[in-house]
Amino acid sequence: MDDTYTYDLLVVGSANADLVIGVERRPRAGETVLGSDLAVHPGGKGANQAVAAARLGARTALLARVGDDDHGRLLLDSLRTADVDVSGVRTGGAPTGVALITVDPSGDNSIVVSPGANARLTPADVRDALPALRSARVVSAQLEIPLDTVGEVVRLLGPGTRFALNPSPPAPLPPEVLAACDPLIVNEHEARVVLGDTGEGAAGERPEDWARGLLALGPRSVVITLGAEGALVADARGTARVPAVPVSAVDTTGAGDAFTAALVRRLGAGDDLPTAAAYGARVGAVAVTRRGAQASFPTADEVARATAG
Repeated sequence: MDDTYTYDLLVVGSANADLVIGVERRPRAGETVLGSDLAVHPGGKGANQAVAAARLGARTALLARVGDDDHGRLLLDSLRTADVDVSGVRTGGAPTGVALITVDPSGDNSIVVSPGANARLTPADVRDALPALRSARVVSAQLEIPLDTVGEVVRLLGPGTRFALNPSPPAPLPPEVLAACDPLIVNEHEARVVLGDTGEGAAGERPEDWARGLLALGPRSVVITLGAEGALVADARGTARVPAVPVSAVDTTGAGDAFTAALVRRLGAGDDLPTAAAYGARVGAVAVTRRGAQASFPTADEVARATAG
């Protein structure tokens, strides 16, 4: 791989403090349940993807915004420890974003996010970071930051830079953003929202149907994650299934971010889409066997050892 680019990956996205409580089961409406002691971890989809990619050996930078508070300092320390370039992380404007997470005994989680400073990451911040944007092989974004900011990223991409988007939390996407995605990375719920499914099955019943519908909206390629069934990848050449790696899950927090980071890392290194997605599945499988988000992300050597054979 040549050194034309300063960064293998620039992540433009969120940085949150994850406040995690283990529960025997998640409460129903109006119900109170007791949980474990509160644990505070560095998180946020943007910061998670940056740390995961850096752990895999990618030269990684993050453009994000945190508060001038203890949670912000926790995030910056974690990013620096992972060798993420944090020169693009702005400070101030609002408290650091917070994610309230409950995790049940099966490892499944439910998350509520208070965006905080993430909502103050503006198109002007993107313009100020233009040198970094133009010096990244791949740029990855999510929707825990304003959609207008993601749109500015797309408008300022360099001609040789690949753009990946995980629209989480999902929202309808403007045509210019969809057209830049290579790939658009979604789970089943996100796919249906982007497609505008009314809940009456308009998007079809099979992932292949969703992929065709998504491609018709303009993305150059699509990846649909399917949980225990693996993933489906699609582009103009057709669709392919990527099998899951069977493991005993402990905590799924951050697993999707680990998958996405590994996928875009390998795309930037020249892998084709099915190969990159298969690597993402291996990395995500290792991550769910450990607790926490960023603390669970493996190195490339750990992935090789854990998934050998």
